[in-house]
Parts: sequence; C-alpha cells; structure tokens
Amino acid sequence: MARVAFILLCHKNPEAILRQVAQLTAAGDYVAIHFDASASAKDYRQIRDGLAGNANITFARRRVRCGWGEWSLVEATLRTIKAALAAFDHATHFYMVSGDCMPIKSARYTHQFLDETDRDFIESFDFFDSYWIKTGFREERLIYRHYFNERTQKRRFYASFAAQKRLGLTRAIPADLQVMIGSQWWCLRRRTIEAVVDFIDKRPDVLRFFRTTWIPDETFFQTLVRHLIPGHEIESRTLTFLMFTDYGMPLTFYNDHLELLLGQDALFARKISAEADRLKQALGVLYASDRTDFAISQEGRHLFRFLTQRGREGRRFAPRLWEADTTLGRGRELLIVSCKKWHVAKRFVAAVRAQTDIPAFGYIFNEEDDALPDLGGIEKSLEKRGRHRRAFMRLLFDQTQSDRLIICLDTSSLDLIMDFFNDQATIRLLEVDCSFTDDYLAGHAVRIGLAGPQSSAAAVARLLPTIRHDIVHERNAIRDLGFENASCLREDVPAAANAEAIARFLSVDIDKALTLARAPYLFAD
Repeated sequence: MARVAFILLCHKNPEAILRQVAQLTAAGDYVAIHFDASASAKDYRQIRDGLAGNANITFARRRVRCGWGEWSLVEATLRTIKAALAAFDHATHFYMVSGDCMPIKSARYTHQFLDETDRDFIESFDFFDSYWIKTGFREERLIYRHYFNERTQKRRFYASFAAQKRLGLTRAIPADLQVMIGSQWWCLRRRTIEAVVDFIDKRPDVLRFFRTTWIPDETFFQTLVRHLIPGHEIESRTLTFLMFTDYGMPLTFYNDHLELLLGQDALFARKISAEADRLKQALGVLYASDRTDFAISQEGRHLFRFLTQRGREGRRFAPRLWEADTTLGRGRELLIVSCKKWHVAKRFVAAVRAQTDIPAFGYIFNEEDDALPDLGGIEKSLEKRGRHRRAFMRLLFDQTQSDRLIICLDTSSLDLIMDFFNDQATIRLLEVDCSFTDDYLAGHAVRIGLAGPQSSAAAVARLLPTIRHDIVHERNAIRDLGFENASCLREDVPAAANAEAIARFLSVDIDKALTLARAPYLFAD
C-alpha cells in the first residue's frame, strides 16, 4: 500500500503547520519539513517542540534562506528529500506541498489512487516549444547567469543581466538535457526520487548550471525526471489543484469553495486562505475519513475562465450594483443641505437629528471620515461614493430603513446636486446662505491650500476678493437652475422667516421648525 512522504516547505504560521502535519501523519504518512532559515527562530523552535516524539516526522538537517526565483528553493527541497529518504524506508511516494496546501480527498482515496497508477505526476512541458511562460524572460532564464534575487535586489539583478547581454556572455545548456518547465508541485515515486539524487551526485555540471538559472524550481525536477524516467511512466500534470488569475497571481480558495475543490481531479489544493477556517476544518475531517465516492467534474478551471471572461466582456448573471440601482427609488425623499460653511450645516443637521426621526448625515461626498454604516465596501472611499453615487445613496436608504434621508453637500458640488434632482425620487434642497468675514475667508484659503501658515497678510488679502466671488458664483449657479422644492436658510433674517423655509424643507410643523431655526450658535464661526 502506498505511503506518502510529504516534502513540506514552509516559513510562517507554526500553529497552522502543526495542525497540517498532525492531519497528514494521522493516516500513517510521513512529513519531512524545511522551515525557512530566514524565518523566526522562535517559530521554528515551536514547530520542533510541538512535533517532538512523532516518529513520522523529520527535518532537513540544515536550513536554507529561501528567496523567490532563487536556487535556494531547489536546494531546500533537495535537503528535505534527502532527509526523507534517510528517515522513511517505507515511503513509496514523495509529494511536494507548502503550508498553504490542504488535501481535497481522503487519505484512503489518495493511497488507492497512487497504488493503482504507477506513474510520476509532474508538469513537464518543453521549455522552448510550449507556451507555459506567458510573459517576461524565456530563454534568458537559462542562457544568462542569474546571481541576484530579482525581488530583493532588483537593480543588481537587471544590471547583471544587462552587462552579460551587452558583452555577449551567454552559455550553453548541457547538451544531453531537454529543458522542461512546469509547476513545482509534484508527486514522484521513490525510485524516481532516488534516480534524481543519484544523478546530481554524478553530474555536478548540471547542478552548476541550474544554480544560476532563474526560477529553477519550475525547471530543475521537471527536466531531470523527464531525462531519467521513460515518458510513458510520467503524467504531465500536478496532483495539486491550483489556478492563476489573469494577472499571474495564485487564486486563493475560501470557505465557499469546498464543493468545487472536492470535484477536481486532484489530491491536494493550493492556496487555501489563512482565514478559511471552516474550509480547513472540513478538509481535515475529510482526509481522516474513509470516503472514496468523489464525483470528479473537473470544472474548476473552465468555470473560473468562463466567469472571468464574462466579467471582462460585461456579461454577468446579474447587473452590477451601480448598473442595477440607478435610481434612489420612487417614493423616497432625499433632503440636501447645501452650505459652504460645513460647521453650520453640521450644527443644523445635528439639531434635526435631535428633533426628528429623519436619518441625517454630514458631508459624506466631501469628507472621508463621516460616520457611515457598513455598506459592503462602497462606503470606504470618497472615490467609490462619488462614482456610484445613486447606488451608494440607495444602500444608505436601505440600511437606515427610512424613505427620508438628509445629507450635506458643499456648494461646489453642483454636479451631485443636479444628478440627484434628475432622479425619480423626490429631492428637496435647503441652501444655507451665510455671511463671510475676511478672517473666515483667510482661514478658508489655508484649509483649501491656497495659502499656508507662513503666507504674508498682503498675499492672503489679494486672494480674498477672488475667494469671495467664487463662493457667490457657486451660490448663484445653484439658484439659477431654479430647482423645484428649493428653500433658503439665511443668516441675516429673523428666526421666524427661517422657520418657514425649514418647515417646507422638512415637512414639519412651524413650531418644530422654529425650534430648529433657533438652534444655539447655529451661524457662529
């Protein structure tokens, strides 16, 4: 019966590693671990201590500092393989996994599958004739020497490459090798692993060559297995189900992907989200079970490609939020307080909130940090609120469970005001007409970045007429449009006159409107 030695490369999250190893060894399999030498020593000690006494565990004798795209990943794998060969005489297969991998079949199914298929499973496509590499370097990975990490030493990496290219310092590929490429997540039989280890002991020239290739974990084992093992004994695919986005990033699986994963023709899946607790628990229980009745549909990649393509073309199962919710809704009232002095409008809204049951908000299209309920992310930024303004407001209506809502808008937000007045909902506008002293305008110039704390009084004084004219222009632009249901609250008129405007705006009785008009310090700076 097949017994698997998992080659586990990991670098973080010791608690998750301990759970993963416990699940894999509970069915009688083995795990050989390489924990990145650049990771936390404390985490490594936690793993060693947590697995002490487990006879089905071994560790690479010396750890390596691993870097993406470097030979160090292959070196770490080889060290772990040698530790597994020495420790686990009964291991029949060696399966490469990471801390992000989880089984998507039971151990019983896995062992039966490997017993019935006497083959190696490793992606191995011709490096030059296949289209496995979508973008970036192709033959440059091999014919130039790469000494530096492209991610952490970018300048050195590309400077070295440019110098070699300029000087024509290319090299030949070992003549007897057909370089292959594929995923690093393989499952190999014991005799294949032993053949690979024996080969590299006899061929230091091949080892030297791959040490300075770029991303050798995608070519080293893929090339050597195809070189050493007859083709009919190799299945060019990985038993680890993984997908990539259009941008070349690994697709992450979450709690709602359980059924999709179980239907794939694979034994493991990568990457499982660190937050997918329910998925991890379900897969852990599954691996320990005796279940073998898996209906293989193999639709995962096709389904992802299909849905992604439909999204690119604008054809989805349903319209997007901002396409479907293009109106606030008939029978609803949006009450807009338009005022250049934000503190005045906020005082008025606070008074309305205290005197009525109308949900009221501040400058939600002008201020990022206005207190808002969770609306699924659309509320997170001013850009999103403004881009999908009607959908945002509709969600706000729904969340507050009210058909009436008050918001504040700066007088410069004429486009927003006009857009809302074109909606099917009832829109009411209350313009708040304030007086502006020179001191206030000077402070306003600083707030909007037209002046700084060190600006001279003379420079600020030259700005004031322009700023005052700009405010008047914004106010007149709103009035010139002649919006229906528009009222005006003025600083220079008696409270009784303002009460009439407030009563029309809020549809409240005159007594309540008068109370609001007399709100303490309403127009104070």
